[in-house]
Amino acid sequence: MVPDYWQKASRALAREDGTMAALVRRYRGMSLVSRGDAFGTLARSIVGQQISVKAADAVWARFAAAVGTVSPAAVLAAGAGGLAGCGLSARKTEYLVDLAAHFVEGRVDPARWAAMDDEAVIVELCDVRGIGRWTAEMFLIFNLLRPDVFPLDDLGLQKAVSLHYCGGERPPKQALAELGQRWRPWRSVATWYLWRSLDPLPVEY
Repeated sequence: MVPDYWQKASRALAREDGTMAALVRRYRGMSLVSRGDAFGTLARSIVGQQISVKAADAVWARFAAAVGTVSPAAVLAAGAGGLAGCGLSARKTEYLVDLAAHFVEGRVDPARWAAMDDEAVIVELCDVRGIGRWTAEMFLIFNLLRPDVFPLDDLGLQKAVSLHYCGGERPPKQALAELGQRWRPWRSVATWYLWRSLDPLPVEY
């Protein structure tokens, strides 16, 4: 699913910022795409923590095979014992079971999110073991397609801003936050273009 605001946001960024205008032209026809499934996206983020993409894909395939259908109920039914042969650490196994319990018990409820602002969703997600602010922000951008998320702790964003706006010097967090103000209310879109400028492949999550 492509965000319905993408063209409007891209035009607005290009009008206000010459550097952003060049990126919008360079990556015309490309955009954020949502994976859709909230539980699956969050589970995949936990599986992929601190390991390579290749290793994460291999572990994810074994995890998916072990549970059959990647769903909260299936993960709870499998339990820690059922996930033991997937290549997951004991801690990640605990995180996945805790995530599933949050969904099953309604402590995490995607049906509520449309009526919640970004910060409220982040707080709800960070209540799950293994999910921190950065992961919650990535989820808001790539799954919920929220238009104005600005992940200050993201290394890719910091690197791209240093390259395009700061002469190669990495900006302090406060300076980065101030720079981001010029891209409101489309900071997710600006962030995507900046990520894209570092990598020939579209950023996905």
